[in-house]
Amino acid sequence: MVSGGRSREERWSLAGATALVTGGSKGIGHAIVEELAGFGARVHTCSRNAAELQECRRRWEEMGLQVTVSVCDVSVRADREELMATVGATFGGKLDVLVNNAGQTLFKPAAESTGEDYARIMATNLESCFHLSQLAHPLLLGASVAGGGSVVHVSSIAGFIGLPALAVYSMTKGALNQLTRSLATEWAGDGIRVNCVAPGGVKTEISTDMTIDPELVKNEMARLPMGRIAEPEEVASMVAFLCMPTASYMTGQVICIDGGRTIS
Repeated sequence: MVSGGRSREERWSLAGATALVTGGSKGIGHAIVEELAGFGARVHTCSRNAAELQECRRRWEEMGLQVTVSVCDVSVRADREELMATVGATFGGKLDVLVNNAGQTLFKPAAESTGEDYARIMATNLESCFHLSQLAHPLLLGASVAGGGSVVHVSSIAGFIGLPALAVYSMTKGALNQLTRSLATEWAGDGIRVNCVAPGGVKTEISTDMTIDPELVKNEMARLPMGRIAEPEEVASMVAFLCMPTASYMTGQVICIDGGRTIS
């Protein structure tokens, strides 16, 4: 179904929609949960930290947002399967939106990265997105929102440009960009759109990671046309747009939210 013929309010709304956002207890994921729920969606989110999740759930309830939570380590296959079973039961076997946000960084020279480093980052950042998309597919087929089901991956500009000490992380994000295009092509006939946002620097816990080379940060800031990193809400707003009926003709796109870094 397309969004044509609907009112502006209907096109720019997620009222009645259901959404799964991974890694929603902090950072970009936390902002995405609040953005989607603020536009009327019922949201389920997950995290590895049960205490953080429950504190978030309590605050969201006080804010009047419809959010349910469960503990999940997305790098573990059994956890992913349990998560999707929970989502299916919570939303009556249907899902309108999947946001694959959960991920980890690894700031380490390529020559020093271990097999364990590689396996952990690949499982968390890439394998989880592919598998959760697979698991969500039958639920997304029943999407009730105009414009059909929507998958949004959270990638990074590291999937486009070369950055030192980020080889393994960047590999996962480059692959995620291509997964977006491949799934979009394959699932368009199923009424499922697949898009991706690729943030640059964002003001989260990661941006204050003391293992990051200060000189790298200095050099990156000097190349940013807008001269600042993003707020999490500036990424969340694009994710929400991609999930709405108003974006019903967009699929297979990887959108950089980077203050102009990839054009400088």
